[in-house]
Amino acid sequence: MPFTEPGLYVAVPFSLKTTIIHIVLNIEVILSPLNYPSRTLLRQHSTVAVDILRATSAICAAFSAGASEIVPLDSLEPLPSYAKNGYIIAAERGGKKLQGADCGNSPTEYLTMNLTGCRLAYSTTNGTVSILKSADADRSYVGAFANISALCKALSHEENIVVLCSGWKGEPSMEDTIFAGAMIARLQQMNSQPQLVNDAAMMSLDLWQLAASNPYRFCSRATHVHRLEAFGGTAVDDIPWAFRLDTCPLVPILKEGKLQLL
Repeated sequence: MPFTEPGLYVAVPFSLKTTIIHIVLNIEVILSPLNYPSRTLLRQHSTVAVDILRATSAICAAFSAGASEIVPLDSLEPLPSYAKNGYIIAAERGGKKLQGADCGNSPTEYLTMNLTGCRLAYSTTNGTVSILKSADADRSYVGAFANISALCKALSHEENIVVLCSGWKGEPSMEDTIFAGAMIARLQQMNSQPQLVNDAAMMSLDLWQLAASNPYRFCSRATHVHRLEAFGGTAVDDIPWAFRLDTCPLVPILKEGKLQLL
């Protein structure tokens, strides 16, 4: 399997010392937030919200830079009130930083900032929508390649996991789908009895097996990759960074409407 030291995506086997957890684990993948209400695992489940390019990757980066709290928002209207209360305003629409915002959703930009103790109000096109949709779960996590090992360790004792891919404006995305498959592959190594409860989970795993040797190169055809490349600037740097493993070994979790570290 392709998991190795932080920042690399070279295909190497898992360590034989991987802990095996004997819990029956059900995993469901939702490829678009539009399908989340019709999921199979409705009760007693944890959800992992995913937006590799770039919201959940940027959230991991912001916490790595010292942020103490991130409030995900699915609309722009509340932002002025958060600004008055001392929050840094992070907002993006259509992949571009919103005019008047302090920052957008570039993970590489966050990593150049000192956010120690800062609180962010954060609104994006797709990712924060997924995070808020997942608020009805018993636990709602944020997932990215940047925190995949720490995340899967936190999930290792769960029984029902829903991976909610943000996609792009209701459509599935290649990068989120292969991440779902990467999560499944990692959890399969930690659990002897995982059950993939829908076709999207099986498809994600199959796609990951094709992408595993170099997910960045595999996703070079993805439409959102092309979109970000056209923007230039930090967006171009964000693309390869978002596919690097374990650059931010931390686990954001949603509690009472705010993202904090587990």
